[in-house]
Amino acid sequence: MSTQLDPLSLSADLLYTVKTEGDTDWLRTRLASLDRSRLGRALSTRERKLSFWLNCYNAYTQLLLEEDDDRALLEGGLLDRWRFVVRDRIPVGGVWLSLNDIEHGMLRSSKHPWGFGYVPRPFPSTFERRFRLAECDSRIHFALPRSAEHCPPITVYSPADVDEDLDIAIEWYLEENVHYDPDRHVATVPRLFRRYRGDFGGKRGVVEFLREYNAIPDDAMPSLDYERGGRTSSIDAEVLRR
Repeated sequence: MSTQLDPLSLSADLLYTVKTEGDTDWLRTRLASLDRSRLGRALSTRERKLSFWLNCYNAYTQLLLEEDDDRALLEGGLLDRWRFVVRDRIPVGGVWLSLNDIEHGMLRSSKHPWGFGYVPRPFPSTFERRFRLAECDSRIHFALPRSAEHCPPITVYSPADVDEDLDIAIEWYLEENVHYDPDRHVATVPRLFRRYRGDFGGKRGVVEFLREYNAIPDDAMPSLDYERGGRTSSIDAEVLRR
């Protein structure tokens, strides 16, 4: 494990240490006290921001699940799950963030969690505006642990490999979760495509996305049938432990 103290190495080492059940205290302390000018220099590109915030999100999801008793939380009601993601318990660069702040603020470029991908997140902080991705990358939805669907193992991302690793995760996810019926011209897809359809460019964008990753034939223009039931929260302890 690398012991470099730059922000990107810290986030990667934190997630690696979580996955291997090591001591994370010193890494969390260093992330909490990062100088913002240094953080800004480290997050100078889309790839750097993407890998940093994905690693932070996935590491802290597991850490907070363990602190809150993951079994009780996962079996709890919607209010318990909502409190879990909105509480500010993640210190980065002298600011306290929530899982919601990282997912919808940093990774989705300040989009509202309940706006179907079309509504902006209200009143983003100065910190969020400075360090978020410039544009929402719809691929992040396949890098977060979700309890409703078969999910790929969580990866420790690096700027050099983040795009390739995301594409691999997407192909794995779509193969497990998308079912195309050529006779009925229907593609059955996870509900996240409905909840975040604006991130993909609407229904047409979802279909183009499915084509791009070979989930449906290139010439297909199917109706979309969203899976019923299940939970779409980005919480799944077992996925993170893989």
